[in-house]
Amino acid sequence: MTFVGTPDFRHDAPECLGVLLVNLGTPEMPTVPAVRRYLAEFLSDPRVVELPRALWLPILHAVILRVRPARSAKAYQAVWGQDGSPLLSIAKRQSAALQARLSEDCVGSVKVALGMRYGNPSIPSALAELRRANARRLLVFPLYPQYSGSTTASVFDAVTRELSRWRWIPEVRFISQYHDEPRYIEAIVESIRNHWTAQGEAERLLFSFHGIPKDYFDQGDPYFCQCQKTARLATERLGLAPERWALAFQSRVGFKEWLQPYTDETLKAWAAEGVRSVQVLSPGFSADCLETIEEIDAENRGYFLGAGGERFSYVHCLNDSPAHIEMLAGIIQRHSAGWPEQTRPAADGAELAARRERAVALGATT
Repeated sequence: MTFVGTPDFRHDAPECLGVLLVNLGTPEMPTVPAVRRYLAEFLSDPRVVELPRALWLPILHAVILRVRPARSAKAYQAVWGQDGSPLLSIAKRQSAALQARLSEDCVGSVKVALGMRYGNPSIPSALAELRRANARRLLVFPLYPQYSGSTTASVFDAVTRELSRWRWIPEVRFISQYHDEPRYIEAIVESIRNHWTAQGEAERLLFSFHGIPKDYFDQGDPYFCQCQKTARLATERLGLAPERWALAFQSRVGFKEWLQPYTDETLKAWAAEGVRSVQVLSPGFSADCLETIEEIDAENRGYFLGAGGERFSYVHCLNDSPAHIEMLAGIIQRHSAGWPEQTRPAADGAELAARRERAVALGATT
């Protein structure tokens, strides 16, 4: 193996804390070829589809990637904005806002970089950006509140795979979940109350989380339990009676059983039972994306209204709201506690120059 070096390193370069924000990813364009490339990377991940590669990959390339990209491309076209993918544009705003917020409080220097688990900007490119900034400490922050092997652990795989190629590895810390973080719960509650202020309350409130195959849960994945805790803590803060809310899981594919109850079936059943108004939120997503804009606010809206419901509204994700940014910054500050950037000022010019002089005296060239 050839290891990635740091040929541009200088002994008088200031060090910094590197924060790697990671989200799932998105196709580069809402076209069939771009969606096919994205799905090929996503669905090839053994953390996402836990089937033997010899069995799964022929099915993926011979069947799924010949059919699904065209259907998915139409869905992406429906949500694509002037600045591109909603997920990516929101993630960029989150990254910029966190860079500004952390720079206010960190005693030393901090650099925030954005990477997508699938697609671009990639995790390797984001890590390279942090290496160029001389980040000697790295905090990896997957923006998945609830841990799952199919999401959070996949980020760990990708980061460690890339770092395994580096000659000089930084100190690394990894945030694996924040499903019960008090400020996360409070931000969710605030978003719901703001929605109620604007549109009034509905008969039912539905927490819709992305699903995973049930056998992942049976084998020890904590995702189901963490989703339940998030919803429970939020509804306790809201003071909602048990009959006024529920939790369900969306986005199932294939023929195997996924976590239940299912979002679409729940909404249809509610309408058939006489429920006339619902509000739906997806607190497992840190940013609005295809699964919230198209699947919840369009497709599932249609299911509810088509089954007899009268009023459906979607409570947007936390996105780059001030409460969300403040909460994320607080988690980053807590997990990076004790590192130099949190405890002492960055080295000044004189100190950096003296460092270089000592290195040159020992034979260094930069």
